[in-house]
Amino acid sequence: MLDHMTFRVRDIARAKSFYSAALAPLGYSLDVEGQYEGSTYLGFAFPDATQPEGKKFDVWFVDGPSPFGGPPATTGCHLAWRAGSRAEVDAFYRAALEAGGRDNGAPGLRAHYHPHYYGAFVIDPEGNNIEAVCHLPE
Repeated sequence: MLDHMTFRVRDIARAKSFYSAALAPLGYSLDVEGQYEGSTYLGFAFPDATQPEGKKFDVWFVDGPSPFGGPPATTGCHLAWRAGSRAEVDAFYRAALEAGGRDNGAPGLRAHYHPHYYGAFVIDPEGNNIEAVCHLPE
């Protein structure tokens, strides 16, 4: 089971604006923003009563390259968030496009995955393929 993930970005202000809008329909909010060792970081969370703070921080963004090497930004990844309904998938898609994302697959059924797979795909500002998916029938 995944606990959290961190993505490096070239423009932290752009990531903040984009992901604040795109993830809001899925119940996420930007709950942590700060500086650490010369980098700015953002932490997005969703409500989760099982967590000590009442929310689960699982998506993080950090500006600039890692001090351990590698590219300055995370690109070309696929990341999917689980939505609670098809309406949330639709809202994610609209919000992500309005925030500057590029269409990579409008909301709809993807029966080749399974009969109830309802997803939408957007390319984020760094070139990652992000998705919201609902696995429920209707």
